[in-house]
Amino acid sequence: MKLTTKFEAVYTRYNKQEFIHPDPLEFLEKYEDVRDREIAGLVASSLAYGRVSQILKSVDQVLDVMNPSPYEFLKSSSKENIGDKFKGFKHRFAKDTDLSGLLIGIKGAIEEHGSLNACFLNGYDESDETVQPALSSFVDSLIAGGGETNLLPDPSKGSACKRLNLFLRWMVREDEVDPGGWSGISPSKLIAPLDTHMHKIGLGLDMTSRRQGNMQTALEVTKALAEICPEDPIKYDFALTRFGIRDDMDMEEIFRLCEE
Repeated sequence: MKLTTKFEAVYTRYNKQEFIHPDPLEFLEKYEDVRDREIAGLVASSLAYGRVSQILKSVDQVLDVMNPSPYEFLKSSSKENIGDKFKGFKHRFAKDTDLSGLLIGIKGAIEEHGSLNACFLNGYDESDETVQPALSSFVDSLIAGGGETNLLPDPSKGSACKRLNLFLRWMVREDEVDPGGWSGISPSKLIAPLDTHMHKIGLGLDMTSRRQGNMQTALEVTKALAEICPEDPIKYDFALTRFGIRDDMDMEEIFRLCEE
């Protein structure tokens, strides 16, 4: 109960629009149409690794080409045109072919299912403990649509799938920070997006003892969070991870707060 009170205090204080920057989540605010938002969200989350300044620059570069509507851009573009539009793109180890492969996979999934939300629901089962099986199905669908890319992790190989779980948090949850837009998926099934900040918090607060940042560790942290808020275990993810992401917020403050 004590930790619940502390986390609620952190959520109330920091789960606000003013603390979003710098975070690729800020790009989703531009899109009222969920068909655009889900595409922008998957692009932004897929590129969410490395220095945050470079992440924002790369995401902005991609979305600038597809604006004002990523959905209409992909709908009207051929695979060849997508490849041409992003020729020369690079983000750390991701090349232009990785980006175009992701976008072609998104295009194919939307053509097959009508939306990324519907594509995800195609592999979603409410009886599953978490969205982990649906993640595997989702990635398979994107690749089947023509998306040969290094930007999509393989959930079946034990990856924590941080970026995909981040995407799901953005699209499934809805509060002052997460814009939501997807239907049919319970927030109780979401998995913590295990980045280095959440992993450190998990270790520091005895949510996990695992040193490897893989899916098993993400599930352990999620289980601990579910004991605090079973209906929405990753409710606190954004607020907690501000500590360490923002230069003006020290992660040690979280540990001091929780020890009080």
